[in-house]
Amino acid sequence: MRCKRGRICSDASARRTLKLLLAIYRYPVKSLRGESLARAEIAPGGIPGDRAAALFVERGHARIGKAYRGKEDERLHRIGDLALALAAAEERGVALRRESAAPHYFDDSPLSLVLEPWRADAERICGRELDVRRFRPNLVADAIAGAERESDLIGAELRIGERVRLRVTKAIRRCVAITYDPERDAVDPGILRALAQEREATFGVYCEVLLPGECAVGEAILRV
Repeated sequence: MRCKRGRICSDASARRTLKLLLAIYRYPVKSLRGESLARAEIAPGGIPGDRAAALFVERGHARIGKAYRGKEDERLHRIGDLALALAAAEERGVALRRESAAPHYFDDSPLSLVLEPWRADAERICGRELDVRRFRPNLVADAIAGAERESDLIGAELRIGERVRLRVTKAIRRCVAITYDPERDAVDPGILRALAQEREATFGVYCEVLLPGECAVGEAILRV
């Protein structure tokens, strides 16, 4: 069940018996708005179609030939349509092109994972609700035993459903992108400042795929 402002809820009785995969997100064009999936194939290189394309600068910006990201235009994370993203850049005098030559345009690893207790801790630190979409995760899950902080899960093997196996590789150090509201024209630098002070700017973890397969929202996610 999805609650307001991107918060994710699940049935109370289910939460008492098993831990759940609560959401799956894919981002077809890097830096643009993602899409929520009910189920997804987890391939060795991540979710097919995730960050399969990116926007590159042709003219009007110092990053000519390089990727144009949320760091360059905070509006991108709210835009899901390619034509609208190109038009928004043109408003600022920047011409972009879409490229999809690489299989994926990842910052680091094939998959990112966020746990709800980590978000609760971040909300406590920041003193406000935090829409999980700020952090652009691939997977959002309920609590995993013994994983109160990201460091508790580094190196752990996780199982989703009956087949998918992941290994947690590292914590994610966050940048200015998390200060951009995914729904409205607002930037909140206090979020990154607070997480830097109390969490060394870390939130969520990267994972590698050990065993591919299909997973779905509502399936159990367990530490092996």
